[in-house]
Amino acid sequence: MISNRVSVQSKFYLRYMKIFLLLFFAVFLSIPDALILAQDNGEFKLARIKYDGGGDWYNDPSALSNLIRFTKQHVPITISESYDDVDIGSSDLLNYPFAIMTGHGTISTTSREIENLRSWLDNGGFLYIDDDYGLDEHVRALVKKLYPEQELIELPFDHEIYNQVFEIDDGLPKIHEHDGLPPQGLALFHQGKMVIFYTYESNLSDAWTNPEVHNPPPVLREEALRMGTNLLVYALTAI
Repeated sequence: MISNRVSVQSKFYLRYMKIFLLLFFAVFLSIPDALILAQDNGEFKLARIKYDGGGDWYNDPSALSNLIRFTKQHVPITISESYDDVDIGSSDLLNYPFAIMTGHGTISTTSREIENLRSWLDNGGFLYIDDDYGLDEHVRALVKKLYPEQELIELPFDHEIYNQVFEIDDGLPKIHEHDGLPPQGLALFHQGKMVIFYTYESNLSDAWTNPEVHNPPPVLREEALRMGTNLLVYALTAI
């Protein structure tokens, strides 16, 4: 169980960095709000979630680094291009403002891991989940454990997450066919704030990887990276 002391300290730290980056983004981007947790070297890092159950949480290791690099080309923000793999049950998660979870197959969690993840989300963390195919039923079960009183809802294309740095009027790009269904951007809100964004039947992160891995058409890869940039900016500037 995460101690109250760790939880309170993390919340105050996040609030301090929000105030600092409110000023940063007001100067450079005219974005009114910010949530960015700085690291000791002047940059801040993002995280990738490690989980049990057999799902390949470790797949496409170049995806997040490539997205960060693309984002930095368009947004004056100091993000480390390296990221950390963090266990879903580790209190170290509280040091990161943003984390991605992806893979194929099963996600298995303990009650302690659920408590840890929810504490992180309640204290300002933002979780992005990308179904790499086969993850959907486990994602929905995870979300229900985290917030049994809330539901994932599909966001309309005019939601601000689609219009942060780039205007994406037609919603998510569809990178793989999967079940042939239209891609969906689903969100969970807690106390009025989006804490989880889930992409289903889209598979954005596959298009973020080095091009030779999945060989997406260049136009689709560009669309996916633009959507990813919007997602990062939204997540890191939402209070």
